[in-house]
Amino acid sequence: MKIAYRLFIPALLLLIAGLSCKPKGKPDNAVEAPKAAYDEPHRPWFHFSPPANWMNDPNGMVYYEGEYHLFYQYYPDSNVWGPMHWGHTVSRDLVSWEHLPIALYPDSLGYIFSGSAVVDWNNSSGLGKDGRPPLVAIFTYHNSEGEKAGRSDFQTQGIAYSNDKGRTWTKYPGNPVIPNSENIRDFRDPKVRWHEESKQWIMIFAAFDHLKIWGSPDLIRWKLLSNFGKEWGAHSGVWECPDMFPIEVEGGDDTKWVILSSINPGGPSGGSATQYFVGEFDGEKFTLDPGFAKTVAKGKGVWLDGGRDNYAGVTWSDIPASDGRRLFMGWMSNWDYAQVVPTTVWRSAMTLPRELTLHKTPSGYRIFSLPAKELQALRDTRAAIPGAAIEGTLDLDSTLNGISPASMELRLDFIHSGPEADFGVELSNNTGDIYKIGFNAATNRWYSDRSKSGKNDFSESFTGLTPASATRVSDSKTVRFHLFFDASSAELFADDGANILTNVFFPQAPFSKAKIYSGNGKVKLIGGEAFGLRRIW
Repeated sequence: MKIAYRLFIPALLLLIAGLSCKPKGKPDNAVEAPKAAYDEPHRPWFHFSPPANWMNDPNGMVYYEGEYHLFYQYYPDSNVWGPMHWGHTVSRDLVSWEHLPIALYPDSLGYIFSGSAVVDWNNSSGLGKDGRPPLVAIFTYHNSEGEKAGRSDFQTQGIAYSNDKGRTWTKYPGNPVIPNSENIRDFRDPKVRWHEESKQWIMIFAAFDHLKIWGSPDLIRWKLLSNFGKEWGAHSGVWECPDMFPIEVEGGDDTKWVILSSINPGGPSGGSATQYFVGEFDGEKFTLDPGFAKTVAKGKGVWLDGGRDNYAGVTWSDIPASDGRRLFMGWMSNWDYAQVVPTTVWRSAMTLPRELTLHKTPSGYRIFSLPAKELQALRDTRAAIPGAAIEGTLDLDSTLNGISPASMELRLDFIHSGPEADFGVELSNNTGDIYKIGFNAATNRWYSDRSKSGKNDFSESFTGLTPASATRVSDSKTVRFHLFFDASSAELFADDGANILTNVFFPQAPFSKAKIYSGNGKVKLIGGEAFGLRRIW
């Protein structure tokens, strides 16, 4: 994908005019990055971040022969967005990552924008060799010269293939495999999967304000099957980075199909966000579940993450059936301020890997997210947190037994005192920075407050309190916090993954103190536990 700033101009009818497909010039703080040391201020301990320079969307996420491949939008020459490449890293456990050389470089057809990768198990493409299946990457070409010339067909879809476990890639000589015959300026971000029932490859990608679904027998010859989305969901910005997959409903035998679609701008808290849709897919068309359709009438969205910093996320392809999980990762930033955050050696990190599950709730079908179980390998030291009745604050410093709040997993269960309760976790340091993440019973929402969390003058869009984009799903009396803090980020998996908040912050010094706070009456802490988390770099 790219940066998609849009100007919406009312006239006789609502005209939507696209501006530039990349930033107009570099921010003043753009620099050539020195060599990474992985101990820079704000550098994550256990999230993936590039060695140096600019990163955005995760791309090409595929599992093959024991390796989770993560490609990503990468500009190796500066710490702000530029001509896009595909960076590359692999992991055997979703925890530790091995940096690999850049996989795909721009060429005469354009920059290499976002896309996906699959294992072509039956060599339908004919691109494999020696009886082994090729890895095939599907991506968007962005022709900047065509854009500058005022054309609208400057984004097309291409493929590349690898026969050495993704270490080297060859671009298909017949690219593009899908030209832009409809002259749509925002025509990008293909996500591909095999559809066994119709015996074909299915591709879904974004076309400005909707999604297109294509089919192919061989990953090379494609035909348009259907369109989805013009009449559904949030439409205050450009649609990007879709995904489509089947998923079993928890606690039953039913299977639904889910579409993820990121949008920028237009997120419920400002800037970038990801909405989703639940329904059926028959090999040609995606049809919304009737109950879910009432929730996503045009202009309304159901959001994957209630925070501000989870965007363009998609799921891994080719996870073995013996595993069966739907594993997800997103870009942990927001286009409102991604290029000006106060890091210099590198820019951006990915979210933690998450398992997505689908549940039928009183509000309808909802996706829950849980931290991937492999993350438990990060746990170093453990501290038990005893129950207590809290009115005001409860310092956790002595209870944590040396665990640093700057790199900590925290699980807490509460029962709140009434409809006015407001409680949560506060991190602080000796420089006076404070970050809060909590639950407000009056609004029935979680929230993140980074207004005093440290450096925040780099963007007017960054500061303030961010309430979750949806009310609490669970009706249990027990309110559950499951938090991961990592230097400059917080990820909350509330009520066993029913509500999610992901937010970044930039303290002037590492957070060194933690407390539980309760306003507007007492809250009962049932108990909890904390884990110190080790570095992966």
